[in-house]
This record gives sequence, C-alpha cells and structure tokens, in this order.
Amino acid sequence: MSAVENFLTAEEEQEIIAAIRRAENETSGEIRVHLEPSTKGMDALEHAKEIFHWLKMDNTKDENGVLIYVAVTDHTFAIYGDKGIDKRVPKGFWDTTRDHIAAEFKRGNFKQGLVNGIIEAGEQLQAHFPWHHGDKNELPNDISKGE
Repeated sequence: MSAVENFLTAEEEQEIIAAIRRAENETSGEIRVHLEPSTKGMDALEHAKEIFHWLKMDNTKDENGVLIYVAVTDHTFAIYGDKGIDKRVPKGFWDTTRDHIAAEFKRGNFKQGLVNGIIEAGEQLQAHFPWHHGDKNELPNDISKGE
C-alpha cells in the first residue's frame, strides 16, 4: 500500500468524513481534505491552491470552500480558504488553525489533527455563512487522494 493509503485507517477516514458532514450541517460552506504523497517540490500552500482549483473548490457560490491539504511523505500540510471565507475570518485564524493541526500531527494523531481543523473551519463557516433553506452541498465530503 502507498503512504497515502497507510496514512489513515478506514475507520479514521470515516470519522473525518463524519466531522466534515457535522461541520457543514449548519453552513453553506464546503470543507475538503486532500491527501497525496508529495507537494512535487512546491511550497505546500502554493500546491494546496492548485489542488483547491483542481478539486473545483473555487466554484462554490459564496467562495467559502476550505481545503486541508496533506503531503504525507513530505510531512507537510496547508490549510487554504477561498476568498469569501478568507476575508471574514479573524486575523491569524488560518495560522492558529494550522498550529492546532500541527500539534496533533507532531504527536502522531493525524486523524485528530484533521478533525480539529475541520471543526475550527466549520465554526467559522457557520458564523459567517449560516445554512439557509435551499442551500445545497456543492462538493463531495469524501477524502480526495492524489498520486
């Protein structure tokens, strides 16, 4: 199995997907997690922006998608929020969320780090983009994987 396939157990993946569903339950915002082996020599945040576009996360109606990107073999990750959410979160929010994820990753708690990041992003999405009747889930809640 590849490093990406070994990063999380099937049960952990389901817990992350459940966290995404809970976080999106009260918001029109979208959260995705993407795993791949490497940033292909790029800065993690710059590569996360490319993946964000590749996953069509920049097509949400309110520009309120959030991507948590993990390069498993490179031991790096980034969190990227689209324009709509980025201009509304408190200053330093992405850095604080990144630090909370990193703290769990350093302890080897990869699932918990991702869940914590999802919860924090979800709270901001709910505060700034509350769910309204007729809102639809614009993107899949699964964990996407690259090579």
